Amino acid sequence: MQGVVLRKLPRAFAYKQVLGFRSYCTENVVVDIGQPTSASHPQLLKDGEITPHISSEEYILRRKKLLELLPEKSLAIIAAAPVKMMTDVVPYTYRQDADYSYITGCQQPGGVAVLGHDCGLCMFMPEAKPYDVTWQGQIAGVDAALDTFKADKAYPMRKLREILPDMIGGSSKLFHNVQTATPAYMELEAVKKLVYCSNVRDLSVYTHQLRLIKSSSELQLMKESASIACQALLLTMLHSKTYPFENMLAAKVEYECKMRGAQRMGFNPVVGGGPNASVIHYARNDQKIKHGDLVLMDVGCELHGYASDLTRAWPPCGRFSSAQEELYELILETSKRCVELCKPGVSIRQIHNHSVEMLQKGLKEIGILRGAGSSSYHKLNPTSIGHYLGMDIHDCSTVSLDCPLKPGVVITIEPGVYIPSSFDGPERYRGIGVRIEDEVLITETGYEVLTASIPKEVKQIESLLNNFSHGMGMDAQNNLRATSS
Repeated sequence: MQGVVLRKLPRAFAYKQVLGFRSYCTENVVVDIGQPTSASHPQLLKDGEITPHISSEEYILRRKKLLELLPEKSLAIIAAAPVKMMTDVVPYTYRQDADYSYITGCQQPGGVAVLGHDCGLCMFMPEAKPYDVTWQGQIAGVDAALDTFKADKAYPMRKLREILPDMIGGSSKLFHNVQTATPAYMELEAVKKLVYCSNVRDLSVYTHQLRLIKSSSELQLMKESASIACQALLLTMLHSKTYPFENMLAAKVEYECKMRGAQRMGFNPVVGGGPNASVIHYARNDQKIKHGDLVLMDVGCELHGYASDLTRAWPPCGRFSSAQEELYELILETSKRCVELCKPGVSIRQIHNHSVEMLQKGLKEIGILRGAGSSSYHKLNPTSIGHYLGMDIHDCSTVSLDCPLKPGVVITIEPGVYIPSSFDGPERYRGIGVRIEDEVLITETGYEVLTASIPKEVKQIESLLNNFSHGMGMDAQNNLRATSS
């Protein structure tokens, strides 16, 4: 089947209708398209939803908004993320490109989506071969593109070289997802001509602009993702007193996230005990946490394509030392003040600059920073106060941190200090790393902290560790979850 068009496009989308043949069965058979649908997974999706909580109408609206941003006589091409291989025959767990997912809702590899003023959404889909189905299961094809993802046109991938050049021929500019560019279309002569004339641009300048402000359905998923991560991290904190091992805590938080519905972790959890906490993106997670040391955990999960991201630092032994508490209270106070600055019209850069002033002043007062220059400070904290959050952990990377925040934007606020063991300063602070990270939704009137259920006051943390850590059976864990949610 070459292609089928079943829906009538809006009047702005004039196109020649493509006819095709489709057979029907009188029995009510649930068709497997390689990802959940309301028919195959009614426990996840309602009728009309492509992604849990996100309807086909919302996907169609996203495409309409993207077309409004695209210049006249331009075409957008978005390829699915490629499969990454662990070995020659074993793939890593697949994760779809955020832009392709945002526009189509398809969570499978091998496709190319084309969006234009004349053609609407045209999807080129892989074809399932018996060998592939035997080893990997069913995949979404042309029928799924039309029926499930609501494409205006759909063709098998083998037709791309035949059909796409004509679509490109009427375009003066081509926008595409640079991160997933594939030879399937980049090697076409029509594309090469536009590249030669410098008329091929990165589409993310438009998609990131759209993705920055979340819809109510997206925010529902982000709140659920944050709630899952909070519950998982809370139980991991309680687990840490009995099992003070970085790898065990990493395994615990991943288990708890997935048991609550997360499809995957947003990134490899950072579980840094003692001096390892001063390595910002520490990933080894292979040490025992010494008695009296802090552990810093930076974790996040993905729920139906939307990420969470939070960090807490605590002493598994149940008590902060005086030096740890001094640093922790400085980071905590900075966190509180920076969260209070979150509101429409303020930028991440402005919040960051305020955090630098607070931390420099505080580190000087306790004798860690001696000079007036900023170079010593940036050795102890080279990071930004936060970043955008959404379908990617560092979401909408092409959007400037100077951009005024708007309602519907979600950011992180994550002040920290990372003092290596080799630091030329007071010995009592060496080898301590502290970060407190929360997710903050910008609202019409200010902000909402999506990760507020995780405690971060010293007294709260010590009370939890000393009063709830022992004998944490499932009944006790369930009771704790109920009180913390």
